[in-house]
Amino acid sequence: MQPTVAAISADTSFFGQPRGLATLFFVEMWERFSYYGMRALLILFMTASVARGGLGFPVMKAGAIYGFYTAMVYLLSLPGGWAADRIFGQRRTVLYGGILIVAGQFFLMSPGLEGFYAGLGLLMVGTGMLKPNASTMVGQLYAPGDRRRDSGFSIYYMGINLGALLAPLACGYVGERIGWRLGFGVAGLGMVVGLIQYTLSGKYLGSAGLHPAPPASPEAGRRLKRNATLSVSAVALILGAIGLLAATGRLEITAQGVSASLGLVLIVVSAGIFAWLLLGRGWSTIERKRSGAILVLFLASAVFWAAYEQAGSSLSLFAERSTNRVVLGFDFPASWFQFVPALFVMILAPMFAWLWIALGKREPSSPAKFVWALVFGGIAFAILIPPARAAITGALVSPWWLTSTYFLQTLGEMCLSPVGLSAMSKLAPARVGGMMMGLFFVSISIGDYLAGTAASLYESMPLPELFGVVAAISFGAAVVLLVLVKPTVKLMSGVK
Repeated sequence: MQPTVAAISADTSFFGQPRGLATLFFVEMWERFSYYGMRALLILFMTASVARGGLGFPVMKAGAIYGFYTAMVYLLSLPGGWAADRIFGQRRTVLYGGILIVAGQFFLMSPGLEGFYAGLGLLMVGTGMLKPNASTMVGQLYAPGDRRRDSGFSIYYMGINLGALLAPLACGYVGERIGWRLGFGVAGLGMVVGLIQYTLSGKYLGSAGLHPAPPASPEAGRRLKRNATLSVSAVALILGAIGLLAATGRLEITAQGVSASLGLVLIVVSAGIFAWLLLGRGWSTIERKRSGAILVLFLASAVFWAAYEQAGSSLSLFAERSTNRVVLGFDFPASWFQFVPALFVMILAPMFAWLWIALGKREPSSPAKFVWALVFGGIAFAILIPPARAAITGALVSPWWLTSTYFLQTLGEMCLSPVGLSAMSKLAPARVGGMMMGLFFVSISIGDYLAGTAASLYESMPLPELFGVVAAISFGAAVVLLVLVKPTVKLMSGVK
């Protein structure tokens, strides 16, 4: 017999939080170990020469593929959340996603471009299934009005960053110094550990995520399954047709062309979902207002992640090509810089978790926290303009420049990411909770796409100008959101 929601909510055995939070903490930790381990290597592997074991791609192509991959990881959170809500339930969807992630990492170990692209595809789908639904189950551990929710999401966020902290050190070193493909294998083993832990400790989740939302009627259930089957079949046929045309030379597929198409898809998908939420039938007035608040947070989140996610693209290239990485005679791998943001999160997350509770009634609203996130994100790139000017001359700049940038980005991250996850779990209509969590990840998808686009300009646009544009956009978005804070709070209709 599964524990009731009330019993789980009353549990305080994991740092004052429900024990089920530990189960989700560790599965997310190992999934992020897998993701960030692979991401730390991805653009370096693609741009490394064939003689060094890399793919020898030009930076423009590598940036386009990087942006496409990281954007699709989060875009596929939408169907991943929908599948959990309507078909599998969050519990099983997380398991299936983890299995696909393991398969994807091991495909990356195989030689040839076919294995590389197949691995990326499996990783996209697997992460899209796992990522939003683990976060949704965290929200289900708490009863409505439980003040531990934001603090619990901050602790959960520490799990994310513990994986991100360990991954570049382990996978980055193995990949850059022993063999790229072995680095991907280490990332895959991490996900295997996460799945074992998730399976053995699933009992602590109670009924959270165990069942999909019940259909309105048996006929509605049959129609749902039929439509799902038709949709999957249609996508498979379209992809198969595109592959066949490309193989026969009738269709030319380039990384830049695919990336441009993705940008259009992101706009259409986002606009379609918000049109449905704001104008479609069946939503109450409060649900429509809260969807309006979600739209504001969605746009602010996309701008923030467009800057932040350059850590794995343009900033990774800056670390490899323009930063002095010698410490006490040891030339450390460029991918090791990727552990710096995670280290700062591990330090700052408990401080912010304490801060939001300590402020009590003076705690800023979610939109106000997002304003601070954008400000910190803008400063993070503004301070890189002077070292970027020095790098143009061929000088290797101090590693403290990137370290300072990552510190400022992390301050912004603490004001946005766990807060956004918590706000989404409270603002989203319950019957589409998984899909709405996926929608929040679509904002990250847009940010990743823009970050990849910025990386593709790394060699064609002066670095000071590139970093300056990113800073200016972040500051501009912060000003606009500051004006919208009070109206957005009103749209939230009592959700704090």
